[in-house]
Formats: sequence, structure tokens, C-alpha cells
Amino acid sequence: FTDDTSMALCLAISLIACQDFNPYDQLVRYKWWYRRGYMSSTGHCFDIGAATKKSLQEFEKRQTKYAQDHGIAEHQIDFLPNPNLPAFDVRCSKEGVAGNAPLMRIAPVPTFFFHDPVKAIEYSGMSGEITHGDVKAYDACCYYGALIVAALNGEDKDELTSKTFYDKHLAWFGGRKLDPEVMEIARGSYQRKGGYEDGIRGKGYIINAMEAALWAFWSEDSFEKGILNAVNLGDDTDTTAAIYGQLAGAHYGYKKIPGKWLKSIYAKDFIRCISSWITYEGEKWFRKQSNLGSGETINSVNNKPSNAEPNVFKASMKSLIVKTESSSIGTITSSTVQRKGINPVGHIGCLYDGWRDHLIESSNINLNIKESSSYPWGKCMIKIGDKLENRNILQLIDFPTDLRLSVLSDLVIPEGIAAVINYPYEIDEYTRIFYYTYLLHMSSPQ
Repeated sequence: FTDDTSMALCLAISLIACQDFNPYDQLVRYKWWYRRGYMSSTGHCFDIGAATKKSLQEFEKRQTKYAQDHGIAEHQIDFLPNPNLPAFDVRCSKEGVAGNAPLMRIAPVPTFFFHDPVKAIEYSGMSGEITHGDVKAYDACCYYGALIVAALNGEDKDELTSKTFYDKHLAWFGGRKLDPEVMEIARGSYQRKGGYEDGIRGKGYIINAMEAALWAFWSEDSFEKGILNAVNLGDDTDTTAAIYGQLAGAHYGYKKIPGKWLKSIYAKDFIRCISSWITYEGEKWFRKQSNLGSGETINSVNNKPSNAEPNVFKASMKSLIVKTESSSIGTITSSTVQRKGINPVGHIGCLYDGWRDHLIESSNINLNIKESSSYPWGKCMIKIGDKLENRNILQLIDFPTDLRLSVLSDLVIPEGIAAVINYPYEIDEYTRIFYYTYLLHMSSPQ
């Protein structure tokens, strides 16, 4: 898959990791994709748009300055604590930047928040403006996000393509008027029977891109026919198809996608895992919102992160202070590579001292593992490179909602992207941790 899917996966995993909308974390993951090939199908970033690249470079500059101004170490800036987030300007683009990239990756946001349409639409717009600053990009994301929300809530195709959709859902938009060009689309400008002959084009401009995707959705009555129409418009074919597929998928559903296509999807088990997990976390987020008093919200953007731990983890995490014979975590030398790992008897949460190749026990974190599970002995290794034997790298995971765990590949039964496909590049634990913990979600009593 191309950049469209890679960025969508980055966004989806951010929502899962933060259990909320956190634009700083989203930019961090986009940066990882750009610099390290995170969530790339080849292990390397390719086909990145000029506007996206420029915004991520601006984000890196702001990170550097913020780190210098606040005395934050370079290796810690990607894991900025929630109290610091409001002071960091995440809008890394400028007015006039209106490429199609925000739409190609948008689906995870309305999918996560569709039970709360107002939040879903607000966050859909915000997810775009962090890399594309024009109001057209913001409003296009809001409108398209609203369509996906409506589809997920059961509205039929006639309602989704109605020229009065915006008017009927005005409250979702807070009564706000949209950009005139976006409003033209909302009034049905894409409903041209001639398609390409009538001027529909799958261009890089966000207005053209949304118009093309909606034309493909409106003009046919099946997922397959619509996506072929989208691709056959030419120009930026993968993005037009990606934008179309997000709405069409929400409307038609997974089972209506041709089976032969499903069999050919790269890393399909991993993508299905992420899709299921984002739905799970979104529903959990909504239940938490429903249990709060009026006016309260759980929102990482406004520095109100959830403090609740996933109930599927039979875990306790008080204060993680792991002590060695003569030192604690805070006093270990900077040359020590500090990793969270899993030991051979199945206790997750041990600190891995990569410098000494040693697992340090901690009684403050414990996870009950099924007795039937087998965890073979293996040595922890820190290596880099693309060779297949380097797959058991331990990467630092600093996600509070996941109890800051990483999984050492040689000490657990292989799951996730490393097990289901012949992935020719280095496997990072940012990938495997999600599949592994998702399996725990599904196998543990709710």
C-alpha cells in the first residue's frame, strides 16, 4: 500500500494509543513514517506529498525549539507529557495549503468518534489542519467526516448524497457555515452523469479530490464499481480511491468488498486488527463520556487525558520505580538502553537494561498470562538494519495507556504483522505491541 494507507494507520494507532484525539501524537507518528518508514508497506517512506513533508519538517523545527526552551532531551520530545501539550502549536501548515492528503487518511477519526457526531466532525477538521492549513481543507474534512459518521450510524445512500445533507445535520457542524467551495459540493456539484466528460477530475486539490470521490460513490451502486470509476478518472488515482473507499466502506460494509480483493490486501490481518481495535476503543471512549457530568469531557487536546486503565488488563501499575543493586531508573547512565520487556516466565513489565543485556524484575507491574501459553527462552538483542535476523529488536514504548510495555518477539508466540506475512524489513515493536495487546483485549473477560 501507499502513503494513503500508511498515514491512516498512523492516525488510527494514535487514537488507540492515546484513547483519544491527540494531534501532537499524530504528528509524531507521521514523522516516524517520514523518517523511519513507520507503518510503511516497504519499511521506507515513499510518495509523501510536498505539503505534508513541509509540515512535518516544520513540526521537527518546533520540537527542537520546544525541547531547547524547556530543557527536554532530544530522545524524549516525541513523548511529551500531556500537561505540556497545550503550549505546543500543532498547526504546522499555512493558509492556502489545500492538498488532498487530509481526506485520504481521515476515516479513523469518524470511526473512533461516530457515537458523538459533533466531536467526530470537529476532530475530523483538526486532523487535517495540522498538516494542511487552508480553511478549505478543514471544512472538507469536516464535511467528509460527517458523511462517514452518518453512514456508520445507518443513514442510507440517498440521505448521504442528498443536497440538503448539510442543512439536516447543521447541529453537527455547530451551525457554522462551510467554505463556499465545500458548500458547492454539499449542494451536489459532483452529481454529473458524464463524470470525466463533465469535468470530474481526481486531482491533488482537496476540492477536486472530494468531488471525484463523491461522484464515484453517487454514480454506482456497489463498492467494486465505484472504486473502479474512481481509479479510471486518472491523475492521483490511489488517493481518489482511498477517499472513496472510506465512505463506501462505511456504507457498504466489509462483506461487500470483493473477496478476490480482500485476499490480495497487504498485511490484511494486521489492518483488520487495527480496525477492530479502533472500534473497541472508540466505544469505550463514548461510554466514559456518557458517565461524566455535563460539561466534562475526556480530551487529550485540552489536557484532560483518561486516567483509567483498560479493564481487560488484569494489571496494577502503581509507581514504577525499579531499583537495581545500587541505582534506580532515574540514575542509570545515559549509555544504558532502557526497555520494557517480557521475561521467560511470562511477566510483562520488567525493565530491560540493553547495555547490560539484563531483565530487571518489577513487582509493581503484573499481568496474568494464560497457563497454557508457552514462552520459550531467548536472549534479548539490540540490533539495527534490514536483515531478517534483526527482527527481535526492542523499541522503547512510552504509551501510558498500554502500561508502557513492549513485547520481545522471541519471548512470546509471534503475532501480528511479523507472523501473518513475509515482511522483508525490520519489524519494530511499535507494530507488534498493538496486535499483541489487542489479542489480550479479545481473549479476556469484559
